[in-house]
Amino acid sequence: MKDRGDPDPQPIAGALDRVLKGLGTPGVAAIKTVFSHWDELVGREVAAHVRPVSLDRGCLLVAVDVPGWATRFRYGQAALLTHLADELGEGVVTRIDVRVRAS
Repeated sequence: MKDRGDPDPQPIAGALDRVLKGLGTPGVAAIKTVFSHWDELVGREVAAHVRPVSLDRGCLLVAVDVPGWATRFRYGQAALLTHLADELGEGVVTRIDVRVRAS
């Protein structure tokens, strides 16, 4: 028998979203989109060489497999920021840092 004073169980997604936003991240939906749908966001060719690492306080950190891709990715960065704003919302990603993965 349920105690009438106990609140009904709540989905964890809402609580997790509040915690993440309190820590300066954009929330569950944006993070899920970036990490689960990266190929669709940037295209298969780019995704084969560039992977998201973190999204914190508006900065998306990506890792590239070779230095040449770092240069190429930086060149197209402005267009990607516009695309990410369209997909995720304004201010979710305000800058992108690119790092070359250690071999």
